[in-house]
Amino acid sequence: MSDDNREDPNAWAPATRLIRGGMARSNYGEISEPIFLTQSFAYDSAEAADRRFSGEEPGFIYARYGNPTVKMFEDRLALLEGAQACRAAASGMAAIHTALVGLLKAGDHLVASRALFGSCRWIIGQLLPRFGVETTFVDGTDLDAWRAAMRPNTRVCFLESPANPLLEIVDVAAVAQIAHAGGARLVVDNAFASPILQKPLTLGADIVIYSATKHIDGQGRVLGGAILGDEALLEESYKDLIRHTGPALSPFSAWVLLKGMETLELRVMRQSETAARLADLAAGHANVRKVLYPGRADHPQHALAMRQMSAGGTILAFDLGARGAAFRFLNALQIVDISNNLADAKSMAVHPSTTTHRSTPEPERLAIGLTEGFVRLSAGLEAYEDLARDVTRALDEAGRDG
Repeated sequence: MSDDNREDPNAWAPATRLIRGGMARSNYGEISEPIFLTQSFAYDSAEAADRRFSGEEPGFIYARYGNPTVKMFEDRLALLEGAQACRAAASGMAAIHTALVGLLKAGDHLVASRALFGSCRWIIGQLLPRFGVETTFVDGTDLDAWRAAMRPNTRVCFLESPANPLLEIVDVAAVAQIAHAGGARLVVDNAFASPILQKPLTLGADIVIYSATKHIDGQGRVLGGAILGDEALLEESYKDLIRHTGPALSPFSAWVLLKGMETLELRVMRQSETAARLADLAAGHANVRKVLYPGRADHPQHALAMRQMSAGGTILAFDLGARGAAFRFLNALQIVDISNNLADAKSMAVHPSTTTHRSTPEPERLAIGLTEGFVRLSAGLEAYEDLARDVTRALDEAGRDG
């Protein structure tokens, strides 16, 4: 079949994009994507190498700059996201760091929602100021606070939605308008929602970031990250930065992520259904003071979440009142693992105040409502009946005297 007669991948449904997007077969005609485990590439001649390095001739140069397996991952994720381009990174935090550093310089100002993963908060609050970038943290749900924080030198607005760990929802479209009106770009960490449930670019974001370690792998195997947006913006902001600082994704990890994407939609939808049922179960238990799940009507931003997302997501959080109760709950679990990872095929629960958000000062944790009674639970693919029995037993135990 000639290329002229091939279907346009942009016309494919998400399920088809996840399986066939970006596929580049070698001359062997393999069905599973090939892994190109090579650091460098050979050229037919010195002249060919000259043309390759000058950009006159397409092709790969060095694994730090690009690799055929990594390129398949980038192309598939871009197709799914509806982005012009994707740049892969070795981890989600490598993607966050690269995305922000590529857009900022000394003297610039950043506005960020205060509800962030601990490592994101450290980069923005501790690392960037060392290089002359000032940050203002705001209540992400308060649009007036975003407007008031904007300055003439504001270059980036950054947010997570849903946010880690208490599932705060930020109005992405409204913040995008505020950022653009002030001459800034909006960067969204979409790891909790996944590209299945939310598309920030369609809501006005300029850059979308993923920890591919989470839903995209979703089976506890490798680290990975991705930055997506318009080709011109990614080329201008990240080409030289990636080439010279080397946050490269390994070809093997890219291959694992490609395999993970084949089942991404199935996993996310099933896990979202389970999370919604577990949220209802927890809400009905006497030892639970509060449940936070975007799909429930009692979530503070439920209506907004349902406008931006196609389901409530795979994560929930609930308050057991005190650290002792939270620890008793976690220690009583027999199926659900205690782990700081999330969006895995295995269900996992964690105490954020002493793990993922341990480095966040207590006043800042309390400002986002993160008290020591909160547990974050990531729903996996186990049978709901088994998870419900395990969670109920652990919730019963949480109420016993310490």
